[in-house]
Amino acid sequence: MKNMLVVVDMQNDFIDGALGTPEAVSIVPAAEKLIRGWTGDIIATRDTHFADSYPQSREGRYLPVPHCIRGTEGHRLRPEIARALDDYKRDHPGRSVRFIDKYTFGSVDLPGLIGKKKSKRIVFCGLCTDICIVSNAMLVKAAFPEADVAVVSDACAGVTPESHASALATMKMCQIDVIRTEDAI
Repeated sequence: MKNMLVVVDMQNDFIDGALGTPEAVSIVPAAEKLIRGWTGDIIATRDTHFADSYPQSREGRYLPVPHCIRGTEGHRLRPEIARALDDYKRDHPGRSVRFIDKYTFGSVDLPGLIGKKKSKRIVFCGLCTDICIVSNAMLVKAAFPEADVAVVSDACAGVTPESHASALATMKMCQIDVIRTEDAI
């Protein structure tokens, strides 16, 4: 059985940048620990927007805060997360670390990448629980209804603590396990 860790949008703008929160800052150590203790393949997503088109996009009209603009510091992965992923690639040459730039909340490419790896256990961490985590976890659960899909609650943060809890409850109702870091590694 292959295990896949999906690290969602651990980018500067979501942690302490344009859309950062204290809760997002607080999960960085748990996400780093999860990456460093992982024993399968890893996919890391990056929310990706463009300066010239974001204001006119649907998301830009609903959320008029430019964020994760390609080529900016806000688009980059948090340094601790980037180092952990680089170290993982170096220390586990037989395992893969893939990056996906996604242009909306959920990545329609994600199920295909997971399917190619024949993953049976798919674990999510990152940001934001109530937007991109729930979108991607639900896409994956729909594509692989018999797979073990889990979200690491202490390695995720929502826009607010309340919306984080609501998203976890929603995923749990859809047979996505809600676990803690120590249960994932």
